[in-house]
Amino acid sequence: MAEKTATRIQTSLLNGAEKKILNWLAERQPKWVNSDILTLIGLFGSVVIAAGYILTDCNIGWIWLASLGLVINWYGDSLDGTLARFRKAERPIYGYYVDHTVDCINEFLMFAGIGISRLMRFDLAMILLIFYFLLTLNVAINAHLKSEFKLTYWKLGPTEFRLLVVIANTVLFFCKPLQEYQSSFTLFGREIEIHALDIVGIVVLFVLALLYITNVIADARGYARIDPPKKKKE
Repeated sequence: MAEKTATRIQTSLLNGAEKKILNWLAERQPKWVNSDILTLIGLFGSVVIAAGYILTDCNIGWIWLASLGLVINWYGDSLDGTLARFRKAERPIYGYYVDHTVDCINEFLMFAGIGISRLMRFDLAMILLIFYFLLTLNVAINAHLKSEFKLTYWKLGPTEFRLLVVIANTVLFFCKPLQEYQSSFTLFGREIEIHALDIVGIVVLFVLALLYITNVIADARGYARIDPPKKKKE
């Protein structure tokens, strides 16, 4: 099986600073730490995130655990590939498979955790997860078809999204009116109750849907130019 490495496209706002930090960390990892261990650390971080959100039903202070989980997840998920490249120990096929499989598990745990809690409706969290998976799938398809691995949308990548979630967690902790906010509306004869993070989730859902639709249209047009319809022989 031939190895084919997709070109990473990373143009996020924090990319330059993050690269320096990750390279600094990679240089200082103990010899016994490898990419698989870091991937597991990232997975552990997503478990911590889910636990932190679920435990907010007992006390909002547990939201700090969710933020800590985001830091742990960033550490493992962002550093595993950097360490492999730093040690020149890349395994393009195995690494690609494991990384994206674990990423899907991470994303499920994060969205499920906040959906199980009272902070966000479970159905909204699952719809957000579906659109996140659709974007992830589109990235994987493009990596296969044109060897481009796009990590950034509108100058925002995974690290920026994690940071935004940490900021949202912090604002929610210190703002009691947001914690207590509750509203309702009727949709198709059903009364829908929403909280502050549900409103944030709806905005994020709109953004994810817009990102997905615009990227799919742009990609389809690009592939149509590369692979135009065959002319019928007369």
